[in-house]
Amino acid sequence: MAFSVNNGQVSGRRRFHGTSTLSEINIVPLVDVVLVLLIIFMLTAHVMEFGLEVEVPKVKQVRDSAQELPVVTVTKSGALYLSDQPVNINELPATIRKKFGSPSAVYVRADKGAIWDPVAQAISALGEAGFKVNAVTQPLDEAGRRRR
Repeated sequence: MAFSVNNGQVSGRRRFHGTSTLSEINIVPLVDVVLVLLIIFMLTAHVMEFGLEVEVPKVKQVRDSAQELPVVTVTKSGALYLSDQPVNINELPATIRKKFGSPSAVYVRADKGAIWDPVAQAISALGEAGFKVNAVTQPLDEAGRRRR
């Protein structure tokens, strides 16, 4: 129970009965935005780190290569990528020469579940343009499983 003495007046002055200004900063919306951004970055971090997810075939014979060459990737759906950027098959040789100068060879990395036609078309287009095509595969370990 609240009551007022002297009709709300203190020593002859009348009090201000309106809403007072709030001089504190409300940080709740700021914290909400920061937490949402944190969640978004946590969910997308693995995509930025690894790029395209392609499971290449496993083979027994492995030859190590230390050359830095352009990588053409064929996804499971048949889409073509050059260094994680989508590319049209008709512009593939020209795009490689534009970005990498004049390399003598390229790597073709195709998902093991990819349709063969886009893989064959990419190899054919690169061969016609004068590139040596190297296939990217995964080695098997001693037990016949792929190495990570």
